[in-house]
Amino acid sequence: MTNDDLPIGRRVARWRVRRQMTQQMLADRLRRSKSWVDKIERGVRPLDRYSVIQELAHVLRVDPEVLLGQPRSTPAGPPDGVDDIRAALARYDTPQAPQETDELRRQVGYAWLTYQHAHYGQLVRVLPGLLDAAQGARSAELLVQAYRITSSLLVKLGEPDLGWLAADRAMTAAADDPALAATAAISVSQALRAAGRDRLALAASLAAANRVRPQRSAGEWAVGGTLLLQAALAAAGCGEHHHANELTDRAAGVAAHLRGYDDQHRTSFGPVAVELARVLVATSRGDAIEALQRHSTVVRRDGWRRLPAEYRGAYLVDAARAYLQVGDLRGAARALVDADSVAPAEVRCRPLARTLIADVARAQPAPAGVARLATLVGLTR
Repeated sequence: MTNDDLPIGRRVARWRVRRQMTQQMLADRLRRSKSWVDKIERGVRPLDRYSVIQELAHVLRVDPEVLLGQPRSTPAGPPDGVDDIRAALARYDTPQAPQETDELRRQVGYAWLTYQHAHYGQLVRVLPGLLDAAQGARSAELLVQAYRITSSLLVKLGEPDLGWLAADRAMTAAADDPALAATAAISVSQALRAAGRDRLALAASLAAANRVRPQRSAGEWAVGGTLLLQAALAAAGCGEHHHANELTDRAAGVAAHLRGYDDQHRTSFGPVAVELARVLVATSRGDAIEALQRHSTVVRRDGWRRLPAEYRGAYLVDAARAYLQVGDLRGAARALVDADSVAPAEVRCRPLARTLIADVARAQPAPAGVARLATLVGLTR
């Protein structure tokens, strides 16, 4: 069995032994029980939270990706396999032998982690089987999550209409469950915005956000805050800049009251996410100076590095676009190179990043680092 094939709990155990720690020593440093560590290492307890992976990696003095398996080099260009995902979405027959819910939950957790670490090539290979398994399960929650992951990945790979289909499937699977419907609405809004349908995205995300009630849990409030940010970005895309600012302010109010919640819905919502959205809203209204001032401040905050690699990489690609608006090619180049170091697939697999690299690479001479990226994505020979 290679290191790639090892369950994550086994990798934790191996690195604990390498660091000459007992289970009790690791538990003490994590401020958890020895029983918790033992269950993690034996795979009895799932390890599917990004924040917990980071905490373990910090104590074990390794990169979080090491606990997920040795990272492979990221190929340039969109990964093959989208047609397989399309075929999985087109299958309407239910598997004869539904998978065990616990095993399916583990697979969904692994898919989320793969997405958050921007291992898109690996995720493309995983999703067809995961969709088949989830469609045959009797868990609306896991089916919604599988469709959400699928939608998010398809949007990244320049397939917004197919992403919209997956998001719509998530809404259908949510049925009358308001919490699941709210999380599915995030994917609907993302796909609609990526397809250039900002007006529809604004209506969908704002309606869903307004259905989140005060009695809901902190995690669901985070979903509501994320929907407000989606609505703000959609409003900015419609040219409704004042409305976009109001919605961002509402999201900031939600974020101010959330502290240390369990991000079970994988929103990464919080004060830093709000500030990143402010940068993007300023960029949309053409105020690149304000956008870049905010950008330089927010990426120095502690919460920035706690965001998933996918989130940071995607944001840095958007920041490169803001630099281009003011003609700062070197700033755009730095943002793209930084995005490539954080999440290579964000730069090498996404059509949007390819376009930005081409714009920056036209300069003579091309800024440092961009010529290499241009070669990697096939823009130069």
